[in-house]
Amino acid sequence: MTDIVVIGGGAAGMMAAIAAAQTMNTHGRVWLLEKNEKLGKKLFITGKGRCNVTNACETQEIFQNVLEHPKFLYSAVYGFDNQEVMRFFEDNGCRLKIERGQRVFPESDHSSDIIRVLERKLKDAGVCVRLNSEVRKITTGNSGKYKAVCAVELFDRLSKKRHTIKAERVIVATGGMSYALTGSTGDGYTFAKDLGHTIASLSPALVPFSVREGWCGELQGLSLKNVRACVELDGKGIYSDFGEMLFTHYGVSGPLMLSAASVYAHRLKGKREKEARLSIDLKPALTLEQLDRRILREFDANKNKQFKSVLGSLFPAKLVPVMPELAGIAAEKRVNEITKQERARFAERIKHLELTITGLRDYNEAIVTKGGVAVKEVNPSTMESKLVRGLYLAGEVLDVDAFTGGFNLQLAWSTGHLAGESAAAVISG
Repeated sequence: MTDIVVIGGGAAGMMAAIAAAQTMNTHGRVWLLEKNEKLGKKLFITGKGRCNVTNACETQEIFQNVLEHPKFLYSAVYGFDNQEVMRFFEDNGCRLKIERGQRVFPESDHSSDIIRVLERKLKDAGVCVRLNSEVRKITTGNSGKYKAVCAVELFDRLSKKRHTIKAERVIVATGGMSYALTGSTGDGYTFAKDLGHTIASLSPALVPFSVREGWCGELQGLSLKNVRACVELDGKGIYSDFGEMLFTHYGVSGPLMLSAASVYAHRLKGKREKEARLSIDLKPALTLEQLDRRILREFDANKNKQFKSVLGSLFPAKLVPVMPELAGIAAEKRVNEITKQERARFAERIKHLELTITGLRDYNEAIVTKGGVAVKEVNPSTMESKLVRGLYLAGEVLDVDAFTGGFNLQLAWSTGHLAGESAAAVISG
């Protein structure tokens, strides 16, 4: 008998184990090793606990949302695409819904329903799940001129004992460095590096920005849904898009900012963080001229009121105390005393609300990790290492990442499925 060991009970690992067990015949069994006390710990908190399963866009659009090495993912994604992912969950009793931006969620809004499907499929497929099992080492032997996997050494956190499981196929699906409390502590990078793999520079991705301006903290909790954001780094525009953002006590977050942060991280290429300029258009549906006319109408209707008193019709309440200072107009100034030049400056500030990005927040706030095992050392048709026979890699441990919107989970499902099928096909064949 030849066993397959999957390391990591997250999205990629669970899907890999299911695919492997369904592909194998009676020649062996599949082990799923998870160091936590339960499966899917990070999956449980994704999408604010709702789990953005995938994105319902055309398959080709998935690659347009991958920031690093999209071509490497062709075989994986086309082999198990977003439509198949949705069918997988719905056919197993978890109804899905599609929201703005083609984001797919369980109809219940509970990530636990996604995990429940995966756990049931693992059981039905006969996967041997071992929790509280921390893999310490992947051991190898020689197979001709190549190294080849032969076993994994693990530590049982409950019994405090060491064990060895012999296996000719090992799938590493340990995730990245984000949300360390869920068990994502970079173990897979260590395993891969110890076995001779190159690890592309690591950094947080899909992570909030820190900014310099103190007034930003005054807006903590304010969410803006229809704004445009532009980011400049070294005087060049690197990102521009429309969507939703959130102000925090330290800076800015929300889907729009998370995607911008990933582009920023990729432009740095692992180098030291640099200051960048963030410009927010609070009224992107209006041209500067149209906005000026809108402001003028408000002023004409409230000529004798103070400037701060008319801002409620233009902005959410939390912005009202901040805008006079940013516009350089005294809050108590009568509207009929505001000059044309001051009004023009006010309109300009609304269209270009500027902040200074000082860097990224850390891994504890990052959704994914940028960097990972160099994809040139992995066979894209199977997810098998080109350096070590029988070693497969899937999910966030690879040097691939994408924008927010369900794309990163899709990559996990796709690469996990391909790795599992490929590892089992070799044995079954």
